[in-house]
This record gives sequence, C-alpha cells and structure tokens, in this order.
Amino acid sequence: MPSRLGSGILIWNRSAMADNAIIRDAKVMNRRVLVLKGGPSLEREVSLVSGDAAAASLKRLGFDVEVYDVTDDLDGLLAALSTRPDCVFNALHGKFGEDGTVQAILNTMHLPYTHSGMVASAIAMDKPIAIKLFRQEGVLCPDSFVALKEDIPGQSRIAPPYVIKPLNDGSSVGVRIIHTQDEHESVNLDDWSFGDSAMVEAFIPGQELTVAVMGDEALAVTEIATAREFYDYDAKYAPGGSVHHIPARVSDAVHDQARDVALRAHRSIGCRGVSRADLRFDGEKVYLLEINTQPGLTPTSLVPEQAAYRGISFDALIGWMIDNAEYDI
Repeated sequence: MPSRLGSGILIWNRSAMADNAIIRDAKVMNRRVLVLKGGPSLEREVSLVSGDAAAASLKRLGFDVEVYDVTDDLDGLLAALSTRPDCVFNALHGKFGEDGTVQAILNTMHLPYTHSGMVASAIAMDKPIAIKLFRQEGVLCPDSFVALKEDIPGQSRIAPPYVIKPLNDGSSVGVRIIHTQDEHESVNLDDWSFGDSAMVEAFIPGQELTVAVMGDEALAVTEIATAREFYDYDAKYAPGGSVHHIPARVSDAVHDQARDVALRAHRSIGCRGVSRADLRFDGEKVYLLEINTQPGLTPTSLVPEQAAYRGISFDALIGWMIDNAEYDI
C-alpha cells in the first residue's frame, strides 16, 4: 500500500511500486520542467486546463517551470524543446500529443517525458488496433468493426443499439449512438469530419465505470452517472455534467474484475505512468471500451479524483509523474 510522510511527495519505486514508497523532499528537486499544453487537436481547450493545472502544481513543488502552448507551428515547438529541459510534462490530449507523434519527437531529442511512450500512445489512440491487442490478452471488448462511413447505413452485422465513433479521437469527440432500427435506416454521416471510415461498436447497457492505473497499480473504480445521453464531451468537462460515485456501486467481485481489466489493458500495450480505462458493466460482465494514455487533469477529471481517494494529493500525483518520466531508447 502507498504511504505518505509529512508534506513529502509520494514516489513509488519502479521495481516494486506496490510495496515500496520512497519519500523525497520537493526542495531538492531543483529541475527545469517544460509543460506542453494546448495542441492542434479538437481537445485543445481541455489540454489548456490540464496544462495550467500541472504547471501550477509543479511550481508549488519547487520546480523551475516553463509552459509552451503547442499549435501547428512545429518550428516553434522544436525551438522550445531545444532549451533542453530536464523533463517534459506532456499535458496534450488528442491527435499529435496523444497519438505517438510528440512522443517520437521527444524520443529523438532524448528528452524524458510523462505518460506513455510512442508505441503505446499510438496503439491506444488507434481504437481498432488496440481492441485487437486487448482481445489477444483475453480482455472482453464489445463487438465492433470498421466501415466506410457511406456503408454504415447498410450494415447489418451489429443491430441497434450501436455506437459510431472516430477511429482515433478521444474525449468522446464525434461519438453517436444509434438506438433503434428506424434511426439506423436514417443514419446520415454527410457531416462526418473524422475521416472516410468510422468504428461501429455494439452498445453495452449498464453502468459506466472507469479505473485509473498508476504505475503498476489500479487505484480505484469510479461509477459515472450523467443525465445526458451518454458520457460525452460535456458530461466529462462541464461542471455538473456528471456525478462520480467512488467507490463504484458494484460488488467487491466487480471491483476486482474492473481493476484487473484496467491493469491488463495498461500492460498489454506497454503503457507507463498513468492511464485510465473506460469500462461498461452490463450486470454480468465488465467490458473494456478503450484506454486513455493522457487522462485529463481538469477540476472534473477522474484520475486526480481517484488519486485523492487513495490519499494521494494532486501535487503528489504530478510529482510522481515527473519522477517516472522517461523516453524510449
């Protein structure tokens, strides 16, 4: 079990994270950290909030902090990185920042960074590939397939209700639920702006669950309730958009199953640092929907909430991420 002493930062030893806690005084961590926030993706606004929260925390911890607002100006990003910070806190969400692209840049420059590496990030963002790998590890996922957007109204492989989602976007951006056969027959994706193809996934009724993994331990199970149609972008980030029940209102056996699924998913694609698995419980089985390698750090975000539930403050969480930053060799 993790423990905390005084006002120190909780640091978990990588070789035995669940058993050994090393408490390190923040005052000796005189390191320069560059926080990347914003980005060119549809999740830019969320990333700006996550980045500001991380930067404020790092300053409280005594780090020398610089913040760079990432746009589509690659030269500007490279110039910011050329100052050779000791560590990069990657607070980007969505394409470019979460799909392995910025991770590849940081690997090339041998700059340690938070969250997962290039390969795990790319796999997690590509939902069809990730699901194939999860299934190979025996993780239960909803039935799904990829189709050209114009072919979806004629598909009969998955009967309504089903979900249409982009292949590689996060925060429920673009997600639609088709509830009935009538809705299926009138599906129109002329305004679909997420590429020529989409993923069709069976809708799993029941409870929305999520589990954060920190290092090699699943922290907790949260049940998410919302008055909206589903846990969409507004439910995730708007104040009052959802209610989080922690611990989730499920049996101990389901708690254990959800934590096991999240940890197996995290390990199966080589995640490191912190990730968050989104799950559904239909009353009998726990299904994995996807894994997020760059979970939000906003006031309504789930990972800081689960960390706090386990007695890990927001500053301790951020400090742990910095301590476990690395790059892929």
